[in-house]
Amino acid sequence: MSMVADLPCILRQYDAEMRADPPPEPGVSRAWSGGVLRTTGAYHLIGYSALAGADVDREIEAQVAFFRTLGVAVEWKLYGHDRPCDLAAHLAQAGFVADETEHFMVCDLEAGTFDDLPPDGIEIRQVRDLTALEDFALAAGLAFDRDETCALDAYAARLADPTLALLVAYDDGRPVAAGRLEMPRGRAFAGLWGGGTVPGHRGRGIYRALVAARAWEALWRGYRYLTVDARATSRPILERLGFIELTRVTGWTLAP
Repeated sequence: MSMVADLPCILRQYDAEMRADPPPEPGVSRAWSGGVLRTTGAYHLIGYSALAGADVDREIEAQVAFFRTLGVAVEWKLYGHDRPCDLAAHLAQAGFVADETEHFMVCDLEAGTFDDLPPDGIEIRQVRDLTALEDFALAAGLAFDRDETCALDAYAARLADPTLALLVAYDDGRPVAAGRLEMPRGRAFAGLWGGGTVPGHRGRGIYRALVAARAWEALWRGYRYLTVDARATSRPILERLGFIELTRVTGWTLAP
């Protein structure tokens, strides 16, 4: 069976393994509240809900009250197949604000095409020490035009963690692109996060090579699928590597 025909099954498997029963993460705790699974601690997230047939507005208001009591912002990550189908309208009514909708894409690592080598003069290395981690933060910060110094604290304690791989692309020793790979234990899915290239080096195939390098790492570690939340600009590149859209995903944020 082709992966296209099997997409509904893959999506159900992803929901079961990664959303309804997400893998443990350092610094966060998870708890069910009614039909909502919420994450608190290092970050605050509602990543899964089962509200079909429930009093949706009452359940949402309970989450609003909880997080406003904490005095923190929270993101409700809404996937295109979540139910009820008008959940977005209920979130907007409760004060959540939508971020950019992204394409949630998946690749079957056993069928993908990952022969993209770095362009001439570019070397991709995995972060192994604090000096390389500083390079990762620098490249990511320039790529996304934001302060990435928080990455130094977030990942310094995880450099020996087998569930994490941080990769940096170098041009003549200068970090020009960075990307993260999360590989939770006991799951079929690994995830791509934060892949970006600094201005001036885009359009050379560095992003494709960075995706391919992480895909090979995940395949070598025994994962079947690789997922990513992709912007519209990244979608065509990922499709050429064998990724297919599973659904779309929108982050809805409630300010503190």
